[in-house]
Amino acid sequence: MSGLSLGFAMLGAMLALMALRVPIAICMFVPGAIGYYLVAGEPAFLNLLKGSAYARLSNYDLSVIPLFLLMGQFATQGGLSRALFGFANALVGHWRGGIAMAGVFACAAFGTVCGSSTATCATVTQVALPEMKRHGYSGRLSTATMAAGGTLGILIPPSVVLVVYAILAEQNIAKLFAAAMVPGLIAAALYVTAIAVYVRFRPEHGPAQPRRNRAEFIAASKDVWPIAVIFVIVFGGIYGGLFTPTEGAAIGAASTFITAVSKREMSFEAFKRSFLGTAEICGFIFMIFLGADMLNGALALSQMPARVAETVGSLALPPVAVIVSILLFYVVLSSVMDELSMIILTVPILFPLVIDLNLYGLNDTDKAVWFGILVLSVVEIGLIAPPVGLNVYVVNSLAPDVPMSETYKGVFLFLAADVVRIALLVSFPFLSLWLMKLLS
Repeated sequence: MSGLSLGFAMLGAMLALMALRVPIAICMFVPGAIGYYLVAGEPAFLNLLKGSAYARLSNYDLSVIPLFLLMGQFATQGGLSRALFGFANALVGHWRGGIAMAGVFACAAFGTVCGSSTATCATVTQVALPEMKRHGYSGRLSTATMAAGGTLGILIPPSVVLVVYAILAEQNIAKLFAAAMVPGLIAAALYVTAIAVYVRFRPEHGPAQPRRNRAEFIAASKDVWPIAVIFVIVFGGIYGGLFTPTEGAAIGAASTFITAVSKREMSFEAFKRSFLGTAEICGFIFMIFLGADMLNGALALSQMPARVAETVGSLALPPVAVIVSILLFYVVLSSVMDELSMIILTVPILFPLVIDLNLYGLNDTDKAVWFGILVLSVVEIGLIAPPVGLNVYVVNSLAPDVPMSETYKGVFLFLAADVVRIALLVSFPFLSLWLMKLLS
């Protein structure tokens, strides 16, 4: 069997195992191990098994992942989502569709202390969905808004997915966080615009509510300022050169814990759930790392990625067309894989190809950062797009009275907004790079 055939056979075996609902880490590890053994032989394979886990998990840069995850767990268990939604609702809830818009704003704000899409979706939905239901919002608009708004959890920094991309692409985490900020705000603005357009034609799906008085608005704003302080401390410290992203994550976790305790939301049981949740997600992420390392190592030995890169180069396609093709590939892949698995598996293969392209005259660092933001923006589509849409399933579990078909009908409104945003980011790289260059 040729190396190219073996490479495709390994990918086919991975997809077959996924279809059988085998855990994703095993889906990558088993075909990779068999392929590595066949290509390199037993001594090299045993040597890889001996040292690969330590080589990956002893990486200091990976310590930022559990710290940001712990920060998100403290925010989730500490009830910070209620304060954020209450403030956003007081600000725009009186508009037609305003409570749904408040849900989007709350998701974006919660993303600044969470970094997980699923956690953002589940946490804010529990607060916002009953409020929308109480005020007569349709199940279609309510559930679709929360599913789409949850995707902001991995786009607004700190983002665990972006941290993983930075480690794999050997890029500066702080630069990627800065680059993600403007696209994240664009995403939130387009989601709010989509809601405004929708309720203009279907006003009964998001009726306007009475305006909050000044006393209610001030009361709501008092609960949200600690979260703003955490954001300023963490990111101000990172970009001000006071501490590294890893140190910033530690300070953010400690600050979020103190805030939750001061609000009397952090019970001992919630404290234990925070650490248990962090450990479970870390175990999931690091197992994927090990599985992807094995598969990527075997693919590299088979020469399949190099052959594919040569084939793409020989097609003489415009560089932007290659980028668009890669993004479409991610959209398709998102229907069968979660976002972390996609990033860990594909970035080592596709990243060298992208760096070799002449894209808008960008240097290698700018291309790496821009491509990372594009990938992050596209993989989040898989969280709400059919047939899987993990966020849709999360929201549906919290709103069992709303048929999933209704949620998917509403989701297409936000998918249209995503297409507009990605088209803007592909066409105008400065949208991703402007703030990064400003803070450099």
